Amino acid sequence: MFFKDVIGQEEAKERLIAEVKEGRIPHAQLICGPEGTGKLPLAIAYARYICCENRGGHDACGVCPSCVKFNKLIHPDLHFAFPVIKKKAGKDTVCDDFIADWRNFVLQNHYFNLNHWLKEMGAENQQAQIFVKESDEIVRKLSLKSSQGGHKIMIIWLPEKMNMECSNKLLKLLEEPPAMTVFLLVSEEPDAILQTIQSRTQRFNIHGIEEPEISKVLQTKYGLQPEDADDIAHRSEGNFLKALETIHLSEENKLFFELFISLMRLSYQRKIREMKQWSDAVASMGRERQKNFLAYCQRMIRENFIYNFHQRDLVYMNPEEQNFSTRFAPFVNERNVMGIMDELSEAQLHIGQNVNPKMVFFDFSLKMIVLLKN
Repeated sequence: MFFKDVIGQEEAKERLIAEVKEGRIPHAQLICGPEGTGKLPLAIAYARYICCENRGGHDACGVCPSCVKFNKLIHPDLHFAFPVIKKKAGKDTVCDDFIADWRNFVLQNHYFNLNHWLKEMGAENQQAQIFVKESDEIVRKLSLKSSQGGHKIMIIWLPEKMNMECSNKLLKLLEEPPAMTVFLLVSEEPDAILQTIQSRTQRFNIHGIEEPEISKVLQTKYGLQPEDADDIAHRSEGNFLKALETIHLSEENKLFFELFISLMRLSYQRKIREMKQWSDAVASMGRERQKNFLAYCQRMIRENFIYNFHQRDLVYMNPEEQNFSTRFAPFVNERNVMGIMDELSEAQLHIGQNVNPKMVFFDFSLKMIVLLKN
């Protein structure tokens, strides 16, 4: 990945390039921002630029020995840590167990999220994390002498998924890193990271991608007409993944939409038996999918509340969702919107804590009976 492959984010690119040119590369940066904004591609492009032996003004050269290795993400001084699942019960897994799959996946999918990576690993019901054993691997790799005589770079994708023991073991390394070592922590939930780790990094905030930049890619790469591209770019809210999902509505999003509609109708009609069956169906999904579904519900509640104000430029739903909202939106109002959002947040918390999902979803559906009547 080059800087030119990162959609938009021109200000961020200029800042990173300037750091390298001026010789003031921070030893640890926390690159954080919403999903689908290009944080990981930006971090990899930055790493390539740092290691490039013949870098130009605005990008790496692409032909030097370092860049050739970066083309396959096999540069010996580039290291990755990322959430993984256990291959064997009771035994910690390290990222190198998945590194070949990771490299192929990243090269084929510049923009992706945790759910995409879980599917690639075949996670099913497992929740991914960066296990404690990974901290030993990171220490070992960075203690080695640079293969190319330059910087050693460790990219940690979603450091918020590090377990507590792993985080604590990395503190000393972040505080006193080996010479010419660069940590790039790429996060979507920086506040979920251990505070002592946050304090040892330089925070670098990445914002949503500008609508014209998303629209341009949709037109040039995906062949959309300008009007359609502009509409999708607006509804994406700066998230390129959301733009792609709008073009190719994923099976998961279709499922979430159908489950959402079903829940609202059953709760309004007070069909308890069917609500129990609905809860059992959602409980059979993996916990990561359950959390994603609850996040989808939060978005739909928020969008339906805003829909009542008849401000088209503030609504970010696809046509199918908007068609449903013409009838449903009046049921989401000032009297119940905060209550519904609070219940969704509590359900998310409980799912993350491994509470029985059948109880969580049935309890939530019962509460919706009362809330929708307000």
